[in-house]
Amino acid sequence: MLFTLKKIVGGLLLPLPFLLILMATGILLLWFSRWQKTGKIILSCSWLFLTLLSLQPIADRLLAPVEDRYATQRETHNVDYIVVLGGGYTWNDAWAPSSNMLNNSLPRLTEGIRLWRQHPQARLIFTGGAAPHNPVSSAEVTSRVAQSLGVPQEKIITLDHPRDTAQEAQEVANIVGARPFLLVTSASHLPRAIIWFEKQGLHPIPAPANQLAINSPLPAWERAIPASFWLGHSERAIYETLGRIWQRLTAQSDIPSTEPGHK
Repeated sequence: MLFTLKKIVGGLLLPLPFLLILMATGILLLWFSRWQKTGKIILSCSWLFLTLLSLQPIADRLLAPVEDRYATQRETHNVDYIVVLGGGYTWNDAWAPSSNMLNNSLPRLTEGIRLWRQHPQARLIFTGGAAPHNPVSSAEVTSRVAQSLGVPQEKIITLDHPRDTAQEAQEVANIVGARPFLLVTSASHLPRAIIWFEKQGLHPIPAPANQLAINSPLPAWERAIPASFWLGHSERAIYETLGRIWQRLTAQSDIPSTEPGHK
């Protein structure tokens, strides 16, 4: 119940649904109340914020500080495991396998496979439970796509029970123990994920994937026109900010635990 409530509240606080609710409130005040000025202010501010969050310079300025915490892995590490955290997915047998990996999932997997080719002695651990009414878990879909890309099945471990990052850390702790391992997830998600894993007494080596914030030059018109693509970058930054707030509210400090095991 708490998990579902967290997802619902968190979803409503993201920019698009939150600002649409504010706009609806403003419209209702304009049409059905005497609070005309208040309705105009709410509607105008909502429109302004939605426009600003849909501009590339603002969206990527919000996202870049979150993503830039850890650099892309270029070094060779003596690791036995590479953990790739689950993300959005679906399953349709008629599709190309990789089409079933939505949003951040496929970039995480491709980075995990890249690192595995540098560390062929390691095993890949894929995490992620099944969505409601879906018989296939996120971890299983990731495993099937990895195998379609040439990763042997014996090199894969699937953990298909975890529903969020905290549970993923608990499940991984049962396998890797005190050994260091590469932790692959979206660059924006990695700082929060590292805290969850260190709280289990684990020793993750950060391996960011799916970087989104652009710092290369773009045409002036592309920077000046609002787009849903850039709004998605703002949403990612706000989502991770909300995630860190939740982490703190649930008494998860940034100080790593000294003993591995369950919370």
